[in-house]
Amino acid sequence: MTAPNAVPIRDAETLGQLIRRTRKHQGLNLETLAGLCGLSIRFLSELENGRESCGFGRIMMVLEALGIDLVAYPTEETPS
Repeated sequence: MTAPNAVPIRDAETLGQLIRRTRKHQGLNLETLAGLCGLSIRFLSELENGRESCGFGRIMMVLEALGIDLVAYPTEETPS
């Protein structure tokens, strides 16, 4: 069963767009997110811009060959 807000991830660009959209929805800038997850701002920027780092492109090729869709389920905003 697929959730209505599921996002099929077929490339690094789509994943980057989802990450950027979610970060902005949560009101975080790159610096804050970098601090929260212990990664560099440069890495996060490259990720959001769809750079195929860390072998992501190769992983996606394997998933495609196997007929597997990678799907992300963004966490729903919780009321305050």
